[in-house]
Amino acid sequence: MEYLETSAGNPLQYMADVYGRGLKYERPPFTFQSTEWEDLARERMSRESLGYVCGNASTGETTRKNHEAFQKWSIVPSRLVETSTYPSLKTELLNQKLPVPIAIAPIGVQRIFNPDGELATAAAAASEGVPYIYSTAAATSIEDVAKVNGNGVRWYQLYWPSNDHNDLTVSLLKRAKENGFSTLVVTLDTYKLGWRPSDLNNAYNPFLRSDTVGTALGFSDPVFRKNFKEKYGKEVEEDMKTAASDWAGMIFPGFSHGWEDLKFLRENWDGPIVLKGIQTVLDAKKCVELGIEGIVVSNHGGRQQDGGPASLDRLVKIVNEVGSKIDIIFDSGIRCGSDIAKALALGAKMVLVGRPYVYGLVLGGEEGVGHVLRSLLGDLTMNLHLAGIKSVSPEHLNRDCLEYSE
Repeated sequence: MEYLETSAGNPLQYMADVYGRGLKYERPPFTFQSTEWEDLARERMSRESLGYVCGNASTGETTRKNHEAFQKWSIVPSRLVETSTYPSLKTELLNQKLPVPIAIAPIGVQRIFNPDGELATAAAAASEGVPYIYSTAAATSIEDVAKVNGNGVRWYQLYWPSNDHNDLTVSLLKRAKENGFSTLVVTLDTYKLGWRPSDLNNAYNPFLRSDTVGTALGFSDPVFRKNFKEKYGKEVEEDMKTAASDWAGMIFPGFSHGWEDLKFLRENWDGPIVLKGIQTVLDAKKCVELGIEGIVVSNHGGRQQDGGPASLDRLVKIVNEVGSKIDIIFDSGIRCGSDIAKALALGAKMVLVGRPYVYGLVLGGEEGVGHVLRSLLGDLTMNLHLAGIKSVSPEHLNRDCLEYSE
């Protein structure tokens, strides 16, 4: 519909356009109730794709804690704060000025949710001015994603192969840099997939599928293809099942790297490095000591390890210790504008949005993703505006804006 295009990148205009269309008795194609996106998407997904994106590690305890943690914090409004403009969402991160404080979290295999997959997500992110993080497990090549993302801000997320495959890692980093990915985001908590009952019940691991749902980056990589041919004496296309298994084994090697291995990444990447999956103060301090530019306080949305603490609770502790020494990004549990505001008030400079945009992708491809992003930013803007908070800058949005209660 027209208003989905004309108000791109402007969530408040989006709201005005929807009400304007209402005067002609037209209703928008997607709900604005963020709590309903998941249920609506569930109705459209296959059992396998539903289990993959909605499933969690073990009993889901960590995921539940992620959501419950937000409700312990309340945004306390101030009155008679004179304003002539709406709150600014501009933020500065990794020495870069950005128009909004949210980014697309890296999620792979997006074609299991919509045939357009990463192409739809990357295009919507560019339209909304939201940084896009490309997953190593994507179902679309990094080159094709870069094309549709155009002038958008894009970062590359690495599932880090073992040291036996450093030549592959170098190739992946080189391709990312050549295609305009400015920041390297290294996921630390997924060297092996977690114990996920929903995937096990469906006997479904998308990374082992040979139809390229999670293998596009590997199958298009010259080093991976060269090594595969030397090992098996044939091309990837001649035995895609084996190739998929090999690729999965490389990006999920089973065992973790050590701190000393970060030197290799620094030698082969000349931009900012962000480590995703930090949960302890000790690890955060180690990142500062090693000169890492940023960290993502994340527990992978509760998809990897169960029985852990809420990511928001860890954010508070980590910010208390290193908040002034390193750029901190938050991830895990974001579902609405007030969640974003609370994470920013607690010291994050940016927030990653994960599952909600996948639900948008399921419901409407590029338009669905754009709707989710615009809705979250509109929700955030109005929450700040009506609370008397002039911007997402720590000068205006900080812990003094919040009240904590058990």
